[in-house]
Amino acid sequence: MPRLPSLLLKSALLNTPDIEVWPADLLRARSNAHARLLSRASHVLRRKRDGAFLTAATADGLHPLMPTAAREPGSDAARHALAARPVHLRNGVEHVGVLPLHRLHERLDSLGLDADGYAARTGLDRVAEPGWLAFAGFDRYRRALWLRIDAARAWLRLRDAALRDGIVLEAISGYRSHDYQLGIFERKRAHGMTIDAILQVNAAPGFSEHHSGLALDLGAPGEPPAEESFEATPAFAWLQANAGTHGFAMSYPRDNPHGIVYEPWHWRFSPA
Repeated sequence: MPRLPSLLLKSALLNTPDIEVWPADLLRARSNAHARLLSRASHVLRRKRDGAFLTAATADGLHPLMPTAAREPGSDAARHALAARPVHLRNGVEHVGVLPLHRLHERLDSLGLDADGYAARTGLDRVAEPGWLAFAGFDRYRRALWLRIDAARAWLRLRDAALRDGIVLEAISGYRSHDYQLGIFERKRAHGMTIDAILQVNAAPGFSEHHSGLALDLGAPGEPPAEESFEATPAFAWLQANAGTHGFAMSYPRDNPHGIVYEPWHWRFSPA
């Protein structure tokens, strides 16, 4: 089995329904007080809903980064995940596990959507989040890129194979939680988009392939992200010719049955 580079073996995102446990060295401090704690921390408990830092884990214990951290919903599950580490990234995907479809109906109700009706109308499956994800480097914006471990290995092979052929592939985004997907809808709705319009470009929370840690949005240097113009790039031509060899396929071609616009940038890894 191909091995991840040694740097990547050091980092995993430990996932729980409400809170993610991040390696502290992949996070930027948001205040001087946070900077001092993060410099000593191994991990940070981070709320999925808005990315707020809740608790820093150091050699001498847990330190709250906000006054209500101890009462935060899901804190017990996150602390349990932290106590149960380390994750052995050399393990196969059978050791990943998935989270329950936590609060799916609550999220969809807030958007005026019915889970069963949406699934029947679009043909999209409910998608659970992995129990942990592997660090697969950084995306175009220098954000940590998280993927399921088999997809992380496949992405690194795909990227390196393209580079050998003179093609630079940039990751735009990888794993996204249900809560993050809900935030996309809320932000777009705040800018005046209707739910129906958003659903043409984003799957509903709980139904996006990004939740699985198997999907990537890809781009090329100088190209705008998530635009149909990506289709005209050498990077896209290379993907069409070679991505299948590495287990990746484009999820949303033209006239796909899911009601989602053509997305030449969205590719999903399918385990053999």
